[in-house]
Amino acid sequence: MTPPAKILVVEDEVKLAHFIELELKYEGYEVVVASDGLAGLAAAREANPDLVVLDWMLPGVSGLEICRRLRMTSNKVPIVLLTAKDDVSDRVAGLDAGADDYVVKPFSIEELFARIRAHLRRTQEEETDVLEFTDLHLNTSTREVYRGARSIELTAKEFDLLEYLLSHPRQVLTRDQIIERVWGYDFVGDSNIIEVYIRYLRLKLEADGEKRIIQTVRGVGYVLRE
Repeated sequence: MTPPAKILVVEDEVKLAHFIELELKYEGYEVVVASDGLAGLAAAREANPDLVVLDWMLPGVSGLEICRRLRMTSNKVPIVLLTAKDDVSDRVAGLDAGADDYVVKPFSIEELFARIRAHLRRTQEEETDVLEFTDLHLNTSTREVYRGARSIELTAKEFDLLEYLLSHPRQVLTRDQIIERVWGYDFVGDSNIIEVYIRYLRLKLEADGEKRIIQTVRGVGYVLRE
C-alpha cells in the first residue's frame, strides 16, 4: 500500500493553518504544520515533505526567502505559495524565487487541493524517470545528469553506460553484459572500449573531487557502489 503524501503547511494565521490541516487530513494526507519562517525552513529540510504549502508573509523568514534557500540547496520539493499579492510583478517574484505555483487569498480549498494534486501527480511521474545513487541523479526522459547540484554533460554512449550501471546498483556487471546491453550483442569492436568509456565517466563524475562510485572488479567487470 502506497503511504500518504506528506504535506508541509507553513502558515502563521493559526485559524487558517488549522483549517487547511484538518481538510488535508480528511483527504488522507499526512500533515506537518509550522507557524513561522524558521520553523518552516527547518521542517522543509528535516521532515522531507512531498509538497509545501507556503505563506508569503511569515514572521522571521519570508516565504520567498524559504523558496530561495531551498532551491539553493537543490531541494526540488513542489512549493505552492499562498499570497494576498496578485500583481504580475509579485507573481513573477514568487516564481523566480522557486515557487511552482501560487494561490491568491482568499481562496477556495477545492482550488488549493486541485493544485496540490496536480503537483504531486507531476512529481510522481517525474520520479519514475529518475535513477538515483547517492548524490548522482539521471533523468531518462530529459537525459539530464546531476552529481549533487552540478550538471554533467555526457555523450549518448556515456549516458547509456551510466544508465545501465544505475539500473543495477551494487550489482557486479560483467564486460560481456555491458557490451551486449550498451553496444549490442553483435558488437565486433575492441573490447577495451568499456575501459575507455568508464574512464570518461569517472573523469566527469569526479571532476569536483567527488568520491568514486564506479568500482572495478578485477577480472570480472564493474559495479556501482560506494
